[in-house]
Amino acid sequence: MSTIQFETVSIGDVRVHVCSSEKFKTTALLAFIAQELKPEYVTKTALLPSVLQRGTASYPTTIELRRKLDSFYGATLFGDVFKRGERHLIQIGMEIANERYLSEKKSLLDEGINLFSEALFSPHLEQGGFKASYVEAEKKNLKQKIESLQDDKIRYASQRMVEEMCKGEPYALFNHGRIEDLPQIDAQNLYTYYQEVIQTCPIDIYCVGNVSADDVVKRLERNIGDSLRQRRKTLAVPSAVHSAARKEKTVIDRLNVKQGKLNLGCRTNVTIQDDDYPALMMYNGIFGGFPHSKLFLNVREKASLAYYCSSRLESHKGLLIIQSGIEISNFEKAVDIIKKQLAAMQQGDISDKELDQTKATLSNQLKEQQDRSFELIHFHFNQSVLSGRERTLEALLHDLEQVRKEDITRVAEKIQLETIYFLRDQEGNANAKN
Repeated sequence: MSTIQFETVSIGDVRVHVCSSEKFKTTALLAFIAQELKPEYVTKTALLPSVLQRGTASYPTTIELRRKLDSFYGATLFGDVFKRGERHLIQIGMEIANERYLSEKKSLLDEGINLFSEALFSPHLEQGGFKASYVEAEKKNLKQKIESLQDDKIRYASQRMVEEMCKGEPYALFNHGRIEDLPQIDAQNLYTYYQEVIQTCPIDIYCVGNVSADDVVKRLERNIGDSLRQRRKTLAVPSAVHSAARKEKTVIDRLNVKQGKLNLGCRTNVTIQDDDYPALMMYNGIFGGFPHSKLFLNVREKASLAYYCSSRLESHKGLLIIQSGIEISNFEKAVDIIKKQLAAMQQGDISDKELDQTKATLSNQLKEQQDRSFELIHFHFNQSVLSGRERTLEALLHDLEQVRKEDITRVAEKIQLETIYFLRDQEGNANAKN
């Protein structure tokens, strides 16, 4: 299979990854800035992408910035934060039309890179800091975002389970930060923090489209070369904190809910850096990652114990997270049947059909990412940058194809159930654990 390749060039200590392909009719630009996931940084880091999108040196108001984007045939600028292992990642992205496919031949790539570079490195400033009204507005928005987590019971239960499971570890922190930090943040200290981040944190910039790598690098060098030359030595950001196995515990939260949310957290003792990672991917696919998986078929379909039941990996932290929605009275039955599926995996109860279906589904899922530029970027960033090892799509597909039942069983034996979290109603119920 012919896959799309990235060419990586450094501008100072910033890595620029360019994928030139005629497959895409738009050009995708995406920058990742990696910070440590720490209590003292987490809320400021979460605020930065939204403040940076409010205005730049050349387009100081949000209206001016949006008008400029509209003049690029409806280009989009976006930003967010997410966590991978013990890293807190800022992403700033832009998607612009490619002038090759337009009748008007103005250099959209040139203008797009100019604006993208400004959004990252030349924000709108007032009195030596960010514009105060922008910071206050975004603090308010972030507060609402953090508070609204409880409205989405699936996401809330997932975050609460992680908090309980990873107590004392950076990964327990919510990626959007903490409400109690907001009053201390202002336009000046947030800008001081931004300068520290830009000067010291690892930065990776991606460009995907029908473009020339040399062209992209030259334009970025012209726009951000001076900013990059001012950078101090890049700080290393830890990938994961490995916790010793803890005794299994059950945590019950009570809210005004009609449907119970049952989440289980396991330590896999395997991360994306390890040789066993493809076997772990296969494990998750057979166990709970797909509609043909054991959790879906046995917990949801056969036993009718769950409205939904699936599992996912946090591959940089080495976690397996099981999520399900159940009738509150079915708590003990659901825990029991989920534990039985974990035991079946450890005993090697895996059919040839499950093995073949999972290989085919994983292969298709990974190949489909090649058709979406931003997914392609995230795949490369996860597998070849954050993991600390170069793992191409071809290599991963080859390794998945080689995985045997005994490899999956070996991985299954390393997996330890650590936390059972249940979000239930506020009333008591004789059939559910109190």
